Amino acid sequence: MVCAEQAVGLVAPLSGVAEPTSHQVGLVLGRGADMALIVQKYGGTSVGDVERIQRVARRVATSLESGHQVIVVVSAIGGETDRLDALGRQMAVHPDAQEMDALLAAGEQISSALLAMGLMALGHRARSYLAHQIPMHTDAQHQCARIEKIETAPLMASVAAGVTPVVAGFQGLSEAGRITTLGRGGSDTTAVALAATVAADECQICTDVDGVYTADPRIVRNARRLARITFEEMLELASLGSKVLHPRSVEFAGKYNVPLRVLSTFKPGEGTLITMENELMEEPIVSGVAYARNEAKITMSGVPDVPGVASKIIGPVGRAQIEVDMIVQNTAADGLADFTFTVGRKDYDATLELLKPVCDSLSARALSGDNRIAKVSVVGVGMRSHAGVAARLFDAMAAENINIQMISTSEIKVSVVVDERYLELAVRSLHSAFGLGEPSAGEREGSPLA
Repeated sequence: MVCAEQAVGLVAPLSGVAEPTSHQVGLVLGRGADMALIVQKYGGTSVGDVERIQRVARRVATSLESGHQVIVVVSAIGGETDRLDALGRQMAVHPDAQEMDALLAAGEQISSALLAMGLMALGHRARSYLAHQIPMHTDAQHQCARIEKIETAPLMASVAAGVTPVVAGFQGLSEAGRITTLGRGGSDTTAVALAATVAADECQICTDVDGVYTADPRIVRNARRLARITFEEMLELASLGSKVLHPRSVEFAGKYNVPLRVLSTFKPGEGTLITMENELMEEPIVSGVAYARNEAKITMSGVPDVPGVASKIIGPVGRAQIEVDMIVQNTAADGLADFTFTVGRKDYDATLELLKPVCDSLSARALSGDNRIAKVSVVGVGMRSHAGVAARLFDAMAAENINIQMISTSEIKVSVVVDERYLELAVRSLHSAFGLGEPSAGEREGSPLA
């Protein structure tokens, strides 16, 4: 079962390893030298090897030495979860979910212990915590568990005693006392849940990017880092393709109003603050363009246009734990309908196999598909108060002669499905159409604000 989004999104590969000073840490928090309680989460790239773990230890030490209290959450060393998952699947084609959780959780145990050692080597008291030692209670949905309750007394006792807790992310504890995992990317959710429970001043997601961008800078050269973005916009971007944050972590942060900031582990900077909508001085119509490359489309044509048909088609797909995204039904004058929906590309073949008997039972005309499509979306809270966003999107696609195959809208987003070969062109054209990029040198020189 996959809980996290697998598509590519708004990320900016960075170089350089400069570490923030105490003054810069204070600036990011907006508190000067005042003490703050911070939750810092470091992803797999940030703790990718011993040298990087030592660098993270120095970064945490900088926060501690500037007077802040810190609770650290870590992911497994980059690539370790994939390695453990492959080991489990060598043992069984369909390994037991409970034992897989016990196996996968070992990655975070290693990185949390190593980081605690790194802090001790710098003269700071530290202790690693596993889920059952906190404890962090979840439901029993193995490999995709949800956090129900966190008992933070042991953590806060450590903090009060001057011992920095280093928490293994991604894992929890079921009522039956079994280890659970929160799904890929679940360490983000661990960090936000802890920050909400202990009323942290800020939850910092420290990663290999320096914030959230208006588009993927690998595709759009003049993509701009956003200083702020709303929880609602970030949730849409995360679910539509951005890999900067796990969608469930953003949902959690918005629900409990946890100040959430995306920062680079490898260079100083203020990153991107995810905040409440009413805290933004001015709302742009569109804040960003996201994309999902690994999409597939299934069409069952010529089905009877009668009540219950959609349930008969989508029901078996849902029971197979296959996530359905966009759905379109078109009804013809002859009383027959074409039913089209999208799934992840990895589920394409399985979905077609599931629907062959359904197609026969409904006497449908044909079952077809396309596993070379992509989804491109524009997102912005300003859409609520501005008309014409969809029209501008369609104009941009028409200008590049890109055919739109499916359309989906909500209050703050418009998504379209296009042929995968036009993905990058579509992203660039939409980014330009909505004026999201950094101005060129010439534009800056001609500006009265230059």
